[in-house]
Amino acid sequence: MQALPFALLAIAFYLGAGSWQGLALLRRVPQRPALVRSIGLLAIACHGVVVAISLGDADMLDLGLSTSASLISWLIALLLLAVSFIKPVLSAAAALFPLAALAIILMIGLPSSDHQVGASPGILVHILSSALAFSLFAIAAVQALLLARQNQALRHHRTRGIVQVLPPLATMERLLFELIWAGMLLLTVSLISGMIFLDNMFAQHLVHKTVLSFAAWIIFALLLAGHHVLGWRGTRASGWTLGGCALLLLAYFGSKFALQVVFTAA
Repeated sequence: MQALPFALLAIAFYLGAGSWQGLALLRRVPQRPALVRSIGLLAIACHGVVVAISLGDADMLDLGLSTSASLISWLIALLLLAVSFIKPVLSAAAALFPLAALAIILMIGLPSSDHQVGASPGILVHILSSALAFSLFAIAAVQALLLARQNQALRHHRTRGIVQVLPPLATMERLLFELIWAGMLLLTVSLISGMIFLDNMFAQHLVHKTVLSFAAWIIFALLLAGHHVLGWRGTRASGWTLGGCALLLLAYFGSKFALQVVFTAA
């Protein structure tokens, strides 16, 4: 089955849903959550076909840079849409849906790599928990940016624009920490399963990924402790969240760039 038609449809649907949600945040169009979800669901369905084709067979998964970016962006979109039915996170689609479209474009444009991974049950647990953890933290990063913007506007007594569209500040903060708690649980599973099931991390050049992921885990743990004990919130919580997410971005995609480009060239 050819992936290109589904990829092009997914890109169009992602950009359409993301653009509408972005314009709704700017109050240029009315809020239409059902419309955004419907178009987003079409995008996710088409993207899912692309992911299934690009991953390869069940025994050896292609987890190169572009394929991994496409897989994780698909999981982010899927989680965002699912969570939006019970939590007010759909505003993040304004940023995350276009990024999913960009990931598909990169996958189409970049050549496939030879970075294949054996799909044993333990490795699958590690891969899935890692991808889900990163997906939740990606949603949390956008939530942190929205929260920081909301805090800034309220401090300057600007109550129009995006502030009128977003949920109340207390709801935004509570949602941010719920995302972080869920992400921390999955990141913990990822780190433990990696130590158990990955053989010879030095030979696989995965030490830097493990160190950066553990550093991100420490940052999120300190943030949760600071929130619980010292009442950290608002701009400080947003800053720590973005810092931890930046480390995870380096861990997940910086390591793949190193494996695919740096070590291959060497």
